[in-house]
Amino acid sequence: MFSYSKLAQAGIAAVSYLAEISGEQRLAGSGEIAAARDLSQALVAKILTLLSSAGLVSGKSGPSGGYRLARNPAKISLLDVVRVFEDVESQVMCPFGPHWCGSGPQCPLHDTFVELRQQVVDRLDQETFAQFVK
Repeated sequence: MFSYSKLAQAGIAAVSYLAEISGEQRLAGSGEIAAARDLSQALVAKILTLLSSAGLVSGKSGPSGGYRLARNPAKISLLDVVRVFEDVESQVMCPFGPHWCGSGPQCPLHDTFVELRQQVVDRLDQETFAQFVK
């Protein structure tokens, strides 16, 4: 199967907020985003730094600073954000534990879980942040 971390979840939440306000042509600070998505400001600040390094958001420092999306929300997929925090290609979770498949014959469910993971990855790639724009 496929799962992603709390960092990736918070990244999606932060980018979705920036998509929501993208029509306002303004910057949003980490405190504003954290309050809007019920996250800690420290976590959001860390996430925004990583998203900025990945080119998904752009930021401006200082008292009038903040962040905005670096591209049109329709051009940013959920997978783009998840990839900042996760190694998507190597995540196949064996239901029998991490040492079953790969240390002998594959479990009977291996191919099914590989297929399910790929379906989730494909769906995350199809979904964009355009749906959050007000």
